Amino acid sequence: VRSEFCPLFSCRPLERSSEDVDIIFTRLKEVKAFEKFHPNLLQQICLCGYYENLEKGITLFRQGDIGTNWYAVLTGSLDVKVSDTSNHQDAVTICTLGIGTAFGESILDNTPRHATIVTREYSELLRIEQKDFKALWEKYRQHMSGLLTPPYGVMETGSNNDSKELVFCFAEGSTEIAESLKSVCLGPFFFSTITKVPSEKILRAGKILRNTILSRAPHMIRDRKYHLKTYRQCCVGTELVDWMMQQSPCVHSRTQAVGMWQVLLEEGVLNHVDQEHHFQDKYLFYRFLDDEREDAPLPTEEEKKECDEELQDTMLLLSQIGPDAHMRMILRKPPGQRTVDDLEFIYEELLHIKALSHLSTTVSIFKNTIHHQKGVFNQGEEGTSWYIILKGSVNVVIYGKGVVCTLHEGDDFGKLALVNDAPRAASIVLHKEDFNRILRDVEANTVRLKEHDQDVLVLEKIPAGNRVSNQGNSQPQHKYIVMSGTPEKILEHFLETMRLEATLNEATDSVLNDFIMMHCVFMPNSQLCPALMAQYPFVRPSQGTEQEKMDYALNNKRRVIRLVLQWTALYGDLLQEDEAAMAFLEEFYVSVSDDTRMIAALKEQLPELEKVVKQHKVLLQLFNTSDDRAQKRQPIRGSDEVLFKVYCIDQTYTTIRVPVSSSVKEVISAVADKLGSGEGLIIVKMSSGGEKVVLKPHDISVFTTLSVNGRLFACPRDQFDSLAPLPEQEGPSTGTVGTFELMSSKDLAHQMTIYDWELFNCVHELELIYHTFGRHNFKKTTANLDLFLRRFNEIQFWVVTEICLCSQLSKRVQLLKKYIKIAAHCKEYKNLNSFFAIIMGLSNVAVSRLSLTWEDPSRNHRAYRLIVAKLDPPIIPFMPLLIKDMTFTHEGNKTFTDNLVNFEKMRMIANTVRTVKFCRSQSFNPDAALTNKNHQDVRSYVRQLNVIDNQRTLSQMSHRLEPRRA
Repeated sequence: VRSEFCPLFSCRPLERSSEDVDIIFTRLKEVKAFEKFHPNLLQQICLCGYYENLEKGITLFRQGDIGTNWYAVLTGSLDVKVSDTSNHQDAVTICTLGIGTAFGESILDNTPRHATIVTREYSELLRIEQKDFKALWEKYRQHMSGLLTPPYGVMETGSNNDSKELVFCFAEGSTEIAESLKSVCLGPFFFSTITKVPSEKILRAGKILRNTILSRAPHMIRDRKYHLKTYRQCCVGTELVDWMMQQSPCVHSRTQAVGMWQVLLEEGVLNHVDQEHHFQDKYLFYRFLDDEREDAPLPTEEEKKECDEELQDTMLLLSQIGPDAHMRMILRKPPGQRTVDDLEFIYEELLHIKALSHLSTTVSIFKNTIHHQKGVFNQGEEGTSWYIILKGSVNVVIYGKGVVCTLHEGDDFGKLALVNDAPRAASIVLHKEDFNRILRDVEANTVRLKEHDQDVLVLEKIPAGNRVSNQGNSQPQHKYIVMSGTPEKILEHFLETMRLEATLNEATDSVLNDFIMMHCVFMPNSQLCPALMAQYPFVRPSQGTEQEKMDYALNNKRRVIRLVLQWTALYGDLLQEDEAAMAFLEEFYVSVSDDTRMIAALKEQLPELEKVVKQHKVLLQLFNTSDDRAQKRQPIRGSDEVLFKVYCIDQTYTTIRVPVSSSVKEVISAVADKLGSGEGLIIVKMSSGGEKVVLKPHDISVFTTLSVNGRLFACPRDQFDSLAPLPEQEGPSTGTVGTFELMSSKDLAHQMTIYDWELFNCVHELELIYHTFGRHNFKKTTANLDLFLRRFNEIQFWVVTEICLCSQLSKRVQLLKKYIKIAAHCKEYKNLNSFFAIIMGLSNVAVSRLSLTWEDPSRNHRAYRLIVAKLDPPIIPFMPLLIKDMTFTHEGNKTFTDNLVNFEKMRMIANTVRTVKFCRSQSFNPDAALTNKNHQDVRSYVRQLNVIDNQRTLSQMSHRLEPRRA
């Protein structure tokens, strides 16, 4: 009966008598959702619960909202809808919540809602507010665990092959998602069985490895004694790793070798004597499957020959599938047994999983392996885990509808059962006249501004820290941030909410700075400048006293001026190359200057604005990629001219002089003028290894994007196949160890850091954005960033080149030691870019196979981020990692959703760009004691490195120095 619950909750919680509570207790005891609840817990629910009744079609909350209440369904039913986009009209109903369903426990950690809940019919709900629910959880945690998650449909797995499917599970009790993926993998343990019947491919691989060991190192497989017990025909884990690394150049590290052996262990081709499921690089005993038999045969001569022929292919196969096996191995371990290296490995792998690409959170992970056509969970069962598909596919089945969709690698499912919730006022739709007032008064988590029945601005409420009230109490405060919107409405919002009391140099509002930094992506200057000009002559409001109207209009003008000053401060000299921006600045200055005659309050900002307008005079400089002038290095601008050689098919060249930002079409025109004909010409980028790329006519600034020894060629299209690298592209034939060994490691690192800082200091923050989104989209050059990135590659190949050109073993050993010292000094100088370049050079396979092996530094990104977080500026950052972070954010998130700018993505990218600003927030002052000495020879050396950048050539040189052992 619809109304039978109404009298029970007629009194507010604080007004309920003990008799009221007893009546509610008796009635709730009959509701399915509460039948298993402990009596004391149910008694407390009766004391603090509220009654809600909703008509059909009411949205309780929307996907993406932050919740403030827990609910139980007393009567009626509600639909659960999910959308892959932010458009709620695209939502698909995946199941229905009926009487007895309880949901919303994720208010314990304030995670966003991943579904929209709409009443299917008239429904009555019991609601408990967040503060009360948290108090209940703290007191009755042991009674509440496992009782609160609703059923959410059926999942069954399907795959087109027999390979194992990998799924991450995030457990119900592990929803603390607060800091970052860096602290990953502390969640509950979930055991997964190992394959009982090995595949033919892995069975063969195990046989080849066993027979090769018996042929080349038979002492490795023998009876072992340990603690008075004998283990038959065993190998030691550490010895297996050592042996694996000696067999193939494709095995770069011990971690990689562990993953390769883990493949065999998973398939049962190699077994731990105590049946443990993970392979360890320790003094532990392992036995090949063939050696489980008493009379295990030795390989025949024919088998030995076959194994020698197949060994490298086998190693390559295992190296390709080893990382997945290593991942599964770590995730099978109980969380307490996972090492720092284990956590680092998982962290790096998770960065490439689509379902986690947008997260910067702490998650608790454990793993489950699902086999073909085995169900994960069934409709009607309680949902307790979140799954992420690493391999394979999953069909989503709803009773009565069949398969409604298929999820593939990188997709996730099951999180609805963990994070479903409803806020007090989840989503409010407003029109402009009520918008600002509502933002001050309402408690909604999401506020949407609509115009012509279309969303034009979406704001979300987030905590803004604590503030002490007049009474001395600490009160939690919230603020609204922009999630999406049209460019014009986002601009309007930032102007309306800008704080004028802060000075220009203060970090007034990071999200406003994000807008200024990122507007080029969604609101180019040709669109921004007219919008700012339109905002300046602000129309006074219709309400209020005359003085209030004047003050309102004045403050708006001051806000526009403030934003323009912040904009010009960030863009700097880049504005000179934009005609629309320069025309706007002059017009804007005239308007403000005119206003100062009538509005004295604007006069204080006029001198600053005048300075900005007058300093933007276009200057021309000649740019050279090998420029090494003694004077201070100046940033390269697109209008700067470059003298550049473009080669012909006969390996002669012509020198052209064009602006740095010239397009390929303009380069062809300049070349044609010199050659006398340009009909059918194409421009080709040629690497030292012979790789050829035909550049597109709209490509710009191609001079700075060449590889270290790359060159530009011009030829008719029909002669493309005849192009060949120049002899000069091969690089040096002799090393510089004679000169190099006389130089101090500290001096070398110091001069490298000075030069790297010069390059890094010229990189404009906006170049990172142009690079990430595609500079051709902005018609802007990224020349300074290109040169800095090329410097990284140059140093890396310098290390490899000098070692591979050093024929004397003793000198090579000394060279390795010297490079390690230089790297240590670079780290001391906080030159992390060169530090990593040297380490990665030492890790190059052409070097690592010679004498020493090195852990792959590219997997050490988490450690790098921790190091940077502890350093004070000035810092020269590891630029390739910053580029990787920005690219990953860009590719993993849409720029526009439902025709609105995805401003959340803009904030994420801007946050990475701010790292560059932080690193340069203090100026770099070279070590005076070292600088005052005569280090001209060292300075010249580090600025003119001659290297071989052809990996194939370097590997061949390495094998000539130390031929592969038979």
